Amino acid sequence: MKITWLGQAGFLFETGNVRIIIDPYLSDSCHKVNPLSYRRFPADEAYLSIRPDVLILTHEHLDHTDPETLNHYLKNSEGVLVLASGNAWQKVRAYGPSHNYVMFNDGTEFTFGGITFKAVYAEHSDDKAIGVIFSAEGKNYYITGDTLYNKKVFESLPDISIDAVFLPINGKGNNMNYEDAMRFADRIGAGKIVPCHFGLFDSIDAKKLIDAPCAVIPIPFEEIIL
Repeated sequence: MKITWLGQAGFLFETGNVRIIIDPYLSDSCHKVNPLSYRRFPADEAYLSIRPDVLILTHEHLDHTDPETLNHYLKNSEGVLVLASGNAWQKVRAYGPSHNYVMFNDGTEFTFGGITFKAVYAEHSDDKAIGVIFSAEGKNYYITGDTLYNKKVFESLPDISIDAVFLPINGKGNNMNYEDAMRFADRIGAGKIVPCHFGLFDSIDAKKLIDAPCAVIPIPFEEIIL
């Protein structure tokens, strides 16, 4: 499995012949709405030319369901499986009928390329927000999406071991801060912890905050070695 952090909450997973992109934000759209939300590091435009087999949108916020980024993946292609939580699903279907748009809400499962994707609950300001769990190459990966520490999240999780969890640490916008993120990872017994949602719109230095031996601090547009 090759995993690349795209910045913010975006990830690229590559396994076998399946490319999975989650919550890509490779523009500066948020800056146009909020002057404080400008990119602290540039997007690597090489990742805009990748055609995903599966595109996952965990909720309908601009840094997760970004029209400028989605144009590159959906406007001039066809046949992408788009797993989108309810509110994001309503928005992304505007890209036309050439893709398979699946309303991917809490509790829904969808199998593609031998991989079963499971939507789980996320406690966020989008009332349809989700996290995603999938298994590939013998490991279970859990991308929490934007979420707070909430018992409903734990109640929605399947009874499986989590080899790696990818979770926010910025502590704003209804996200966990790093302390709650570490409690979260400990509670689910995650083998590896990969923080995200930091460093793009803020000056958070995850290396200074997180010293857990199982934490892997990602670098934008570089492969994450778990």
